[in-house]
Formats: sequence, C-alpha cells, structure tokens
Amino acid sequence: MLGMFLILPIFSIYAETLPGGKNHLMIGLALGAYGLTQAMFQLPFGMASDRFGRKRLIYIGLVIFVIGSLIAGFADNIYMVIVGRAIQGAGAVSAAVTALVADLTREEHRTKAMAMIGGTIGITFALSLVIAPALNQWIGVPGIFLLTGVLAALAILDVKFLVPDPVVSRFHSDSEASPSKLKEVLRNPQLLRLNFGIFALHAAQMAMFIVVPFAIKQSSGMNENQHWQVYLPVVLLGLALMVPAIIYGEKRAKLKQVFLSAISLMLVAQLLFASSITHFWGIVISLAGYFIAFNTLEAILPSIISKLAPAASKGTAIGVYNTSQSLGVFAGGVVGGYLSSYHGFSSVFIFCSVLMVMWLICALTMQAPPAVKSKMYHLAEMTATQGQELSLKLAAVSGVREAVILADEGAVILKVDLQQGFDEENVLRLIGEA
Repeated sequence: MLGMFLILPIFSIYAETLPGGKNHLMIGLALGAYGLTQAMFQLPFGMASDRFGRKRLIYIGLVIFVIGSLIAGFADNIYMVIVGRAIQGAGAVSAAVTALVADLTREEHRTKAMAMIGGTIGITFALSLVIAPALNQWIGVPGIFLLTGVLAALAILDVKFLVPDPVVSRFHSDSEASPSKLKEVLRNPQLLRLNFGIFALHAAQMAMFIVVPFAIKQSSGMNENQHWQVYLPVVLLGLALMVPAIIYGEKRAKLKQVFLSAISLMLVAQLLFASSITHFWGIVISLAGYFIAFNTLEAILPSIISKLAPAASKGTAIGVYNTSQSLGVFAGGVVGGYLSSYHGFSSVFIFCSVLMVMWLICALTMQAPPAVKSKMYHLAEMTATQGQELSLKLAAVSGVREAVILADEGAVILKVDLQQGFDEENVLRLIGEA
C-alpha cells in the first residue's frame, strides 16, 4: 500500500511535466490503473494461493510489483508510467497475505491480527501524506517508485526468512473468498450498500488528489515539497477525532448514526472544495473536514461489514468489498482526470458530491448494524452431525446471536452480543465437551 499512498500528494504535479502529462486524463489513468489491475487479480491470487501455496503466490505478486515499480521509475513519458502502475497493481498479494495470516494464527487471535494489518495500512496512509513531499525533494517521484520497488524486494526476503511456514494451510471462511458464496454476498442488499460506499469513498479520494496538489500550489505559492505543512495538521486532526467517534459508536451501539454523520461531513467537505478550490484557507478547511470523515469511514466500514455479513461468508464479503475499493480507485482516477482536464477543478468535486449524495441515500435505508462482535474458537475434529448439534447448543447460550460450525476448518464462529451478557465460560465448556 505504501507504493500507492506515497505518490498521492505529489504525483499530479510531477506527471504534468512528462510528455503526455498535460492532459489530466492521463494523470488520472496513471493513478487509477493500479486499482483496475488490483481489482482484476486480487481474488484470483487469493484463491490460487489455496492450491499453489501462500508464499509462492506472494513471491510472484511481489516480483510483479517490483517490475512495475522499475518501469514507472524509469519511465520518460506518462504512458509508460501508466503501464508501470498497471503492472504494480497486478501484483495483488493482499488476499494471499490475509490467507497466510489466517494459516499462522489461532482462531482466538485472528481478528486481532487482521486488525493490526488494517491499522498498519491506515497509519501508512497518514504518514505517506507527510513524508512524501520530503522524499520528493530528495529523490523525486521516479526515486519514490524505485524505492517502493526496493521495499517490495526486501519484503520477499522478509516472507522467505522471517515469516514462518504454516504447518497446515487450508481455506478459512472468515478471511478468504469462496466462489460458492459469491452469489449470496452479491445479492445481499446490506452488503451492496457498503460495497458502493467504499467504491465512492476511494473514487473521491483518487479524484481529489488529481486536483488538490495543483490547487494548493496555485493558491498559496507553496511548491509540492512544502505541502506536508498543510497535510500534517489536518491528518492529525482527522486521526484525533476519529477515535472518540468510533468508541462512541461501538460502546453506545450508535454506529449507524456515526456512519451517517461521517458521510454527511464528507459531502459538506466536497461541496466546500467545489466552491473554494481557488482559495488556500478554503482548501485547508475542506481538507480538515475530509480527513475527519475519511478516517472515520475507513475505520467503521470493515466493522460494519463484519457485523452484517453472514458469519460463514465473512471472508467472501470482505473480498468483494476490497475489490469494490480497487474499482473505486480506478473510476475516481479516470473520471477525476477527465473532469479536471476538460471541465475544471470544481467539476471534480461536484462529481464527488454526487457520489456522496448517492451513498448517503443508500446508507439512510441501511439496516442498523447489530451490537455484536465476532469471536472464533478452535474446534476438535468432528462429524457434520456433531457440528450441527453443537451449533444448536451454542446458539442457545446467553449473548450468542449466531453460531456457525466449520467442521472441515476446525473452527467455530460466533456473533455475540456483549451488552446482553455473553456467557463465554459456557461456550468454552460446550466446545471442550464436543
């Protein structure tokens, strides 16, 4: 993800200096091409890792990413940068990495491990906005592409020598996509709302970063290497206000209210961008609102997915969600680049505002996420009949909303209502007796 995030605040200004870069549509294609190939290869990579091995697919993906980084780094025109970015995205290892994490963690700790990965991505995004201008001053955008290629090569050594080999590698319903569950997930209206939401959020993000670097430079006279002075305070403000919002939503069972408030704030930020994109302080205020909303939504959406998705289809739901995010990156880059080039900066944010209005309408009719938490436990080998009997017993335990036995995976997934008084001791007793 560092390879995508680091170039966001500086790429547009660099790309305009390349042959072909005067057309902002080409800049949008260069930014969005990564998302298109990510969307195409993400789920196939994860599924292939079940058959051919996790690490083997991760090595292949990282090598592809290195090749794409080298092509983009040595490119002398915007068209070769587009090719390089598309190849970078084709190294879509995230699903295979998630599957490897599932192989290497016990069921009780898997949710925490996945949350750590998500947190790392969030921190990477925040840091990249601040450190990218400094890196640009030292090594330029081509150097950043080459640096991410070097980091990907080092990641191969990391996976080879530091990450353990799984003793047993198998399919995990909670973290991997299953072709047999795709129809169920794609027909779920609650999940479709969330998939559109993450599509809209990242389409707006990509479209925004085509315009904002130019707008800051033109309205303030600051060159791109000084833009961290704008991003740092607004990013920190967004992170600081995100935490209490999420705690309030989770503790008080008010996630939908927080969710709707964040989408509304994002809509306000986009409208402010559209009306004040030529004024420096207008841009700063718009960015502050944007990052408060973006950080909150980015953190809440996976939690809502986990609460609303059927327990046995959670991995598939997350896979479709991630694919929708990548498609949003592509669509935002292409549409944002076209509008910026042919209709001006404000039109980009009118497009983003329309997306937010559509999302807000979808979210208003969304089912309120239940106040539940997913918990997993290791299960001894058992027959399907024994699993069905255990499932009924667990479903009757106080605080258990849903119980799914995955006998072939040696796991049980529960959705529990902690506010009702979850009787975990009784759950552990039943699993031990099974």
